[in-house]
Amino acid sequence: MPGQEAGVAAAPAERVMNRWLVVVGAILIQLALGAIYAWSVFTKKITAADGGYEFTAGQAAWVFSAGLAAFAFVMLFAGRWQAASGPRIVAVVGGLVLGLGYVLGGLLGKTFLAQFICIGLIGGAGIGFAYVVPIAVCVKWFPDKKGMITGLAVAGFGFGATIWVKLAGSWFGGLLNTTNVFGLPGVQSVFVIYGIVFLVFVLLGSLVMVNPPAGWKPAGWNPPAASSATAAPSGAVNLTTGEMFATPQYWGLLLMFIGSALAGLMVIYCIRLFGIDALEANNYAGNAGAAAGTAMAWYAILNGLGRIIWGTASDKIGRKAALFLMCLSQGIMMLVFFKIGGTTLGLTIGACIIGFNFGGNFALFPAATADFFGNKNVGSNYPWVFLAYGIAGIAGPQVAGYFKDAASTSGAGVNAWITPFIVAGVACLVAAVLALLLKAPKHKTVE
Repeated sequence: MPGQEAGVAAAPAERVMNRWLVVVGAILIQLALGAIYAWSVFTKKITAADGGYEFTAGQAAWVFSAGLAAFAFVMLFAGRWQAASGPRIVAVVGGLVLGLGYVLGGLLGKTFLAQFICIGLIGGAGIGFAYVVPIAVCVKWFPDKKGMITGLAVAGFGFGATIWVKLAGSWFGGLLNTTNVFGLPGVQSVFVIYGIVFLVFVLLGSLVMVNPPAGWKPAGWNPPAASSATAAPSGAVNLTTGEMFATPQYWGLLLMFIGSALAGLMVIYCIRLFGIDALEANNYAGNAGAAAGTAMAWYAILNGLGRIIWGTASDKIGRKAALFLMCLSQGIMMLVFFKIGGTTLGLTIGACIIGFNFGGNFALFPAATADFFGNKNVGSNYPWVFLAYGIAGIAGPQVAGYFKDAASTSGAGVNAWITPFIVAGVACLVAAVLALLLKAPKHKTVE
């Protein structure tokens, strides 16, 4: 049938949407949701003594942490809501709340409290509503390619961060330097512009956020049956959220995600601040801010690629092996990042590797959730695994912000970054050990 991808519908006469349109819509939504990772492009201006805001590094970290925490906690509600009412309405609400948060942040965001509420809590909540929808929908349309498709579905998140960072900081002269919407200064003008753009992107993507018909499956694919002793990572057995809580696999995934996400979220917050400190301490002759901004952009690009590549690789080598390798390499890089970050090449390479591995979290953990606990309930189950992101989102930036502020009074300078990077590196290595212990949960035979 024209316009219909090869697949088996529940009813012979039922027309089925081309499932790749769902991927396009998912990427469009995720491009807007990547807004939260663009926060670092604003930190330099809002913490500058002459920038008109004069936030401390800790306050800037709290806005970012509030966004990450709201993102993760709202997902708990959004996952249940989309399962009950359908994915499209939840995505639309996410776009409306995200856009509203950024527009209000622009109009009212002169003070720390206003930024904390508008950009942090409201903007983060909007992301939380919309984020789970593309993952839940794509897993149902692509049960045969879970790792790859979750990577593609969330790749826009990382690439979106690159777009918003570069648009604000350098492309076309940098919106932070050239805009004056409603007479507002650069930071707030960009918030207003971004809020409108994010709303449009999410609303367009939501048009194709629909679940496949009941009983639909890709042509030529049959779900592996679970054995009486154990369910291989296939999603063949579907556990409710309560049943998932009773498995050690859930708690193992949660702890692994906390450890692995800690490093990436810490670096997202501090890459510009650390880069400038490290380069200037090593007598860098060029513009340290521009060099750090370039490293930040490469971080975001590799973040997007990591989601696709790690997800695809995990379909071939297995989720356990992929999680172990990702966490191990991330831990090693965090332990050496302080040492190599004093040159532009080392700073960029380190940012690329950390961003690449951090991106892998968002392909591997939803795929592992679907593997272990089933495709059917992944929309309501994954938010409880993703809760780790909210925990790490508070811990990572706050640890870095604390030591950065302490350095201002102690005179530690660039050495302030040693301790937070060691903390993050050790957390990743612990996550790698947990990955080695990971086993498929045991289930009773499903008739």
